[in-house]
Amino acid sequence: MESWLATERHVRICAVLGAIAIAFSSILVRLSHASPSTAAIFRCAYALPVLWLIAHGEDRRLGPRAWRRRAPAIASGVFFAADLLLWHRSIGDVGAGLATVLANVQVVLVPLVAWALLSERPGRQVLAALPISLLGVLLISGALEQGAYGRNPTRGTLFGLGAGVAYVGFLLLLRTGGADLRRPAGPLFDATATAAVLCVLAGLVIGDANLVPSWPSVGWLITLALTSQVLGWMLITSSLPRLPAALTSLLLTVQPVGSVALGALIFGESPSALQLIGVAVVLAALLGATRPRGDQAIAGASGRRAGADRMSSSENSGSSSLPRPRSPSGDRASAHGASRP
Repeated sequence: MESWLATERHVRICAVLGAIAIAFSSILVRLSHASPSTAAIFRCAYALPVLWLIAHGEDRRLGPRAWRRRAPAIASGVFFAADLLLWHRSIGDVGAGLATVLANVQVVLVPLVAWALLSERPGRQVLAALPISLLGVLLISGALEQGAYGRNPTRGTLFGLGAGVAYVGFLLLLRTGGADLRRPAGPLFDATATAAVLCVLAGLVIGDANLVPSWPSVGWLITLALTSQVLGWMLITSSLPRLPAALTSLLLTVQPVGSVALGALIFGESPSALQLIGVAVVLAALLGATRPRGDQAIAGASGRRAGADRMSSSENSGSSSLPRPRSPSGDRASAHGASRP
């Protein structure tokens, strides 16, 4: 993978393919007709063997990871479990497309939480994007109209926002555990394994877990695990940290826009005019929050070249901690902060 990602053209290809892969997440959840807990359980469980094989290869090549590195990734699985359980319920209430747009509000929330907990001050565009994104959420919820699309759009919006908040905790902890960009699979395996166990427990308590799903539900859940949890995440975590900020911000919109389009084509989802305006408002807020400042745009090419040189130097010296790129808002970027899973 490292040799393939040696050129920016290949990095762009990987990023786009990753964004497309995860755009199908909510679609596959609906196609499986599985309960929210069942879909969450098997999205994680079916991905574990493949992630373990890749992570084992990383450990053989680079040496085992220290437990102090693994602990944050394991803890991130707690938030990931909550994210999946809430998001899958949002899909049932407001549709695959709108649920995906709602959960992507985490792009605005992550810098704010990092500011509160890690003293990483967000850029002004992030602060300006917050009220804009909340306006879009209000429009999607259907609170301002009668006959909004969805079985229960208000409840679905609350579930979607809850998923976005849980996703913030997942991203921040996984970022800490995944500081070494040469090891994307190891932290993802730890988080996925933790989430699988917790989703089983939560599903049994809630009462909607089916631990022996039938065909064809099994086929859709296997596809979900292999495309979104394995392929999509591996491509995204390997490629986005290596891309210029402006392109990353554009890729932010691929998944939610793709999910809305796929939901309309496959399931005939037809959000109301106000809900579609809400989608446009949220996407505009996401693009505004991730738009690079002028000085970053000017320095982008030389900064990426210097970062590549530092990465090469770090690998040659055997260091396990690579320099992290900065996000467009000035925060230290996570490889996983581009879009929801």
